[in-house]
Amino acid sequence: MTGTAPRSTSSPPSGAAVHVLQVAHLHGDAYTAEVRGHRLVVDQPTGAGGTDTAPTPVELFAASLATCVAFYAGSYLARHHRERDGLRVRAEFEMASDRPTRVRSVRLTVTPPPGLSEQSRRALLAVASHCTVHNTLRRPPEIETVLEA
Repeated sequence: MTGTAPRSTSSPPSGAAVHVLQVAHLHGDAYTAEVRGHRLVVDQPTGAGGTDTAPTPVELFAASLATCVAFYAGSYLARHHRERDGLRVRAEFEMASDRPTRVRSVRLTVTPPPGLSEQSRRALLAVASHCTVHNTLRRPPEIETVLEA
């Protein structure tokens, strides 16, 4: 589950395809992200100078983790011929009080569909805890920020 269309480059760092998305200023503190023809909007709450027209980037970060967990849990259920009705994931996050500004903690609560055995519940949790976003946070990617010439 990568979420963006691959783009070939002359020399990707690991030989893998490079996925590209574009972010542009919309108005005030609002920005749009174009991803494979889909449009996401982010903004800031009014108390932080925005117009509160959309989630914040940090809220989308938490939502990305929660939806990845839900996707993996749902895939586990589908592989085992179980219904996904009732599957939910709740994300709660706290910001760090010191610098640098960052998310200090995230708690994910998975509500599986009713009727799963204890063994299936444990297996579902194990699978969900190893989604792509989880794995990325456990082994952070190299991040490079550059200015276009």
